[in-house]
Amino acid sequence: MTTTTTEAAPLGPEASRTATTGFWGSYGRAWLRTPGSALYLLAVFVLAMISVSLLASLFWTSVGLLILVIGLPLMVLTLLIARGLGVADRFMLRLTGLPTISEPEWNRDAPDNTGFWATLTRPVRNAHYWAYLTHGMIVTPIISTISFVITTVWLSVGLGGLTYWFWGVFLPRGADNGDWGQYVSAAVPWLFGGWDAWAVEVVLYLVAGIVFTFTMPWVLGGLARAHHAVADAMLGRWGSDELAAEVRAEAAARGAAVHAEDVALRRLERDIHDGPQQRLVRLQMDLAALERRAESGDADAAAELAREARGHAKAALDELRALSSGVAPPLLQDRGLAAALDALATSSPLWVQVEVDPAIDRSVSQEVARTVYFVVAELMTNVVKHSGASAATLRATLRRSPAGAPTHLDVWLVDNGRGGALVSAGHGLEGLRERVAGLRGILVIESPVGGPTSVGAHIPLTVAP
Repeated sequence: MTTTTTEAAPLGPEASRTATTGFWGSYGRAWLRTPGSALYLLAVFVLAMISVSLLASLFWTSVGLLILVIGLPLMVLTLLIARGLGVADRFMLRLTGLPTISEPEWNRDAPDNTGFWATLTRPVRNAHYWAYLTHGMIVTPIISTISFVITTVWLSVGLGGLTYWFWGVFLPRGADNGDWGQYVSAAVPWLFGGWDAWAVEVVLYLVAGIVFTFTMPWVLGGLARAHHAVADAMLGRWGSDELAAEVRAEAAARGAAVHAEDVALRRLERDIHDGPQQRLVRLQMDLAALERRAESGDADAAAELAREARGHAKAALDELRALSSGVAPPLLQDRGLAAALDALATSSPLWVQVEVDPAIDRSVSQEVARTVYFVVAELMTNVVKHSGASAATLRATLRRSPAGAPTHLDVWLVDNGRGGALVSAGHGLEGLRERVAGLRGILVIESPVGGPTSVGAHIPLTVAP
């Protein structure tokens, strides 16, 4: 085995300049955030004093009155005020230039849990409200007092020391001229021997001002980051919030899917009743008449009835095929979504430009593909019937994560019609929105009067391994 040892090269002038620029660049960026951090650290102390005085008085009063009816509403009011003060703290943290703290989930109840007592007691049953109350009544007063003292010291010594040479001359001097500068010069004669007391004071204040001012970005920035870390843990979004949002989204998607399927089944039932069923009834009547003509020996009439019966049977078969393709299009099953969308565009009486990512067949599941097919088919039918358009563009693309994995399917249908499409309950676009919501997607409709109309379906994907 051969081992190669590389000796570290000395830091050349170019590398030295790069390192220095990196340090001073970082230091300069820290200084840009320092005024906002200082303003936050001073202002949050005032907010903390208001919080502790207001919340403590309201909370303990509500605890004492819990035996009465007014105790519970007063406690709910206290929790709501704590939420407002916590939101104000999070908003003020933006002054520091640190990342924005995400909003927590304030309502974790089921969608149908909307009664009076459920609404009244929702803050009491939500841990976020109690975290905000603890933060405003206990935590932030403590850390704000500490940070306020340190901030005040650093600002006063840093800025006051740098400018003492100016404002110090206006301070009254002792009658015996016994300044502390004299004591310093006497204590360290090897450093300040023979110096004037005033000059010693100016130099010492200046040195302190330089040191405190130079370290101010790190000290105030560290205090701001400490506030931000506490607020992020207590006032921000928790891991359980993501689970609650996921459960609520799943429940909403399931409800939308069930409703959309119910509407689709009712429509299929109506189409079967109005189409093939009527054809088959007519066919049954024609066959009965044919039987009577055949028994009576009227061959010509029997032949005519046979021809009519065959026509009705063919029409019923065509309608059944059309309905079955609406349930499970053979082209979609056999060749995939890209080919099915291209076939929809080809069969449309409009000129349709198709832009489909060929990778969608590998990334989109059968459930998503079937829904997208029906949504696009319904949209193209609406364009032909109602928009007055002469051309349209169908675009299907994949959104990918930074790692390259597909995360969303985006399907747009844009026409050059008159616009003015509206979503109303019980109509086609509302049904399409529910179909897309059943896959936890969203349907976006942009249809100004005068056109053009753009309808987009954005659906999250579950990628198969």
